[in-house]
Amino acid sequence: MAKQKIKLKILRYTPEKQKKPYWSTYQLEVDQDSTVLDVLNEIHWNIDGSLSYRRSCRSAICGSCALKVNGQNILACETPIHKFKGKKLKIEPLPGFPIIKDLVVDMDNFFEKLRQIKPFLILKKPLPDKEFTQSPEQFSEIRESILCILCGACTSSCPSLWSNKDYLGPASLLKAYRFIFDSRDDGAMERIDMINDRNGIWRCHTIFNCMEACPKNINITEYISKLKVKIVENSI
Repeated sequence: MAKQKIKLKILRYTPEKQKKPYWSTYQLEVDQDSTVLDVLNEIHWNIDGSLSYRRSCRSAICGSCALKVNGQNILACETPIHKFKGKKLKIEPLPGFPIIKDLVVDMDNFFEKLRQIKPFLILKKPLPDKEFTQSPEQFSEIRESILCILCGACTSSCPSLWSNKDYLGPASLLKAYRFIFDSRDDGAMERIDMINDRNGIWRCHTIFNCMEACPKNINITEYISKLKVKIVENSI
């Protein structure tokens, strides 16, 4: 398999040891079809074992390897280095989150906001003898939204969050949509009350960064717009 020489600049930072982040540069030879995660593994395993980053499934399912490469939020495990059409990669942690170490960010606040919108079915009707059923039309309302893997790439790319850390963010709002428009759920009004404030749905300014960053190509802005329409309709 053909090899390629590449140069990487990786943002490094250990808050307990450094006053501010700094860049480390690496040069190595890798297979041309290597992913960004392959390159990080090569550095960690054979060059610099102190480099910290997250990885798990290698199948673009867990979302743990989300980071920023050459200005784009991506999943390291599924993104080949040839996508960037050059021999230089600039790798940073997801912006908008506190750095724990190097490319590892603190996502506690991200998941706390998800918990706020109660990401589970709220049932007030009796349980059926078997499973709840949905028609194809009912399922189509939420089909794309359930593809979210909670990687945080969309929320990290949102300028509204950069300026307001209390904003729920696109991932939480997408999850709210997923349950509010689920025909089996009885908690729509409860969730609408949760997101209908200055740090919720109305903080979204339809910038579309979230859609560009989403590794699953979910039309997040469209679903947030549907939530806005739903809230307005309920207020009339």
